[in-house]
Amino acid sequence: MRGNVRTVEGKVAVVTGGANGIGLAMGRHFAEHGMHVMLADIQPGPLNEAVAGLRGDGLDAGGCITDVTKLASVEHLADETMRAFGGVHVVCNNAGIGPGGQTTLWESEENDWRWCLDVNVCGIAWGIKAFVPRMLAGGDEGHIVNTSSGNGGIAPMGDAAIYATSKSAVTTLTELLYYQLRTQDTKLSCSVLYPGPNWLRTRLWEAWRTRPDEYAKTTPRATAYPSFEEFEQQMEAAGTPLPVTPLEEVAGRVLDAVLADQFWINPGSDDPLDARYAAMKARRNPDYFRNWNPTTNQ
Repeated sequence: MRGNVRTVEGKVAVVTGGANGIGLAMGRHFAEHGMHVMLADIQPGPLNEAVAGLRGDGLDAGGCITDVTKLASVEHLADETMRAFGGVHVVCNNAGIGPGGQTTLWESEENDWRWCLDVNVCGIAWGIKAFVPRMLAGGDEGHIVNTSSGNGGIAPMGDAAIYATSKSAVTTLTELLYYQLRTQDTKLSCSVLYPGPNWLRTRLWEAWRTRPDEYAKTTPRATAYPSFEEFEQQMEAAGTPLPVTPLEEVAGRVLDAVLADQFWINPGSDDPLDARYAAMKARRNPDYFRNWNPTTNQ
């Protein structure tokens, strides 16, 4: 089967957004299964700590400071990976920023759009542009995993409009990548990842801490950005504790998908997907938003 990575031992994996969260979990899981791992992140301190942690456990890992919004930076990551390990076989375009307490579409600032789309969409596009030619030149089977989200990638949540828009784009981008890799008769394949099925304890909600000056807001927020811990505490106080999926479970699911050449990595319920499809098929106005009750929100 073309594009099927049958074994990962001794192969090379690159993970963007690799200093923490899902990215670090994937990097560790890959390394524990015998892969050489290059972690990439925009945050030098956490990246160095992540690499040191893997190496301290006897795993083969390197790190490269990378700004995925800049093609030149991702090209540098690809060059550093080739220099350090001599090739690349699995690329996880995972770097992303979260909703960050977004407001309405018409009140969002220009830089809110540019930052989210540059990281969540262009970051993946640049990963494809930088790594696929090198993977093709290497001549081996390879796999690309792009991190989307059920929020947007399947059905949107109404209070995270820009984020959901970006993740919807990631799904379509990855579908087209799959089509082109197949029709060009390459040895590469790809997957789209919807992490879950439950909430994830990551630093996605804290992305605002590393927001570059070029994407700075022109009007500072009047209230503090919400944190996952605060949200979790609020839900527990309301008597509805959040179900949380271990990050290691997500990482394991990704590796299984790579080995099985499985495109859709979607462990969640089919309800949002079915509801959206039903509305489209019936030409019915959208009524499938997961956080919207149409009987009380007119």
